[in-house]
Amino acid sequence: MTYLKQNLWMAVAAAMTLFSCSQEEELLPGTVNGVLHAEEVSLVTFNTEDVANWMSYLPDAVSLNNLTIPGTHDSGARHEPVSGTAKTQELSISQQLEIGVRFLDIRCRHYQDAFVIHHGSIYQHLNFDDVLNACKQFLQQHPDETIIMSVKQEYNAEGNTMSFPEAFNAYVQQDPTLWYLAPGIPELGEARGKIVLFRRFGTSENIGINASHSWGDKTTFTIDNGSYSLRIQDEYVVSSNTAKFDKVVQVMEEAFEAEGTGNTLFVSFASGYKQILWAIPNIPGVSNEINPMLNSYFSTADQGIYGVIPLDFVNAELAGNIVNSNF
Repeated sequence: MTYLKQNLWMAVAAAMTLFSCSQEEELLPGTVNGVLHAEEVSLVTFNTEDVANWMSYLPDAVSLNNLTIPGTHDSGARHEPVSGTAKTQELSISQQLEIGVRFLDIRCRHYQDAFVIHHGSIYQHLNFDDVLNACKQFLQQHPDETIIMSVKQEYNAEGNTMSFPEAFNAYVQQDPTLWYLAPGIPELGEARGKIVLFRRFGTSENIGINASHSWGDKTTFTIDNGSYSLRIQDEYVVSSNTAKFDKVVQVMEEAFEAEGTGNTLFVSFASGYKQILWAIPNIPGVSNEINPMLNSYFSTADQGIYGVIPLDFVNAELAGNIVNSNF
């Protein structure tokens, strides 16, 4: 029986169990406030039409926790058996990266010693190789960019001879130069042209940004890794979109008020779902309201650090407005 056929019988049931989830200066047209590029000695400006290369306008010495980064939640989820229950993105991985997304949330089912992309029990017609190929191609074309990739084990493991960390390492060994795996939060210059691992799986190796322990469920929490910490809002069961928006903004503004002091990476998930009849999740019921609210917020937001904002159904306008707050 093929992998796809093996999963079809679970489709409808899965819908009910899916989320167990200064001085002003004159600027050229199409630019926003200038920043000092690492390789330049003069002020340069960010061209808002060059969002695919937005990190190239930033200095090497800036740490990734001192940026505002648009991201996606369940970045590979574009298929669902029942409308509104599993799909979280319209855009492909490649399209997300081109509009400025730099945080990917990749959910991997460990199946026959390989990773297949799932949202809960729903296979997303996408494999980890597809994700890595899209990232590699993008980074080859935009070598000054970096991608933070959250990797998390999803759904039931089946038919494996390797552990999840061993299988992940096998993917890394296919192209080790693609990855930045040093522990902690790197500076941009260290990570250009690479995927930075945001690790949501346990392993005996101290690799990547460690988010594998103390992950709170449906709450806002802090993960203390000694030399650095993670401040995360992931309140994904939503009763009120206004209350959810307030929670998203609360952690973004914690990042803003911290002003890059300390060594904390702030991540505020704008994603979530509302429960409808028989507790079936309704994802667009949240994103259809939260995304316009965030777009309005970032259209007028002060320049500064707001952390990582993973979104459902990201679009170019919203991603661009988030990126612009860096400049």
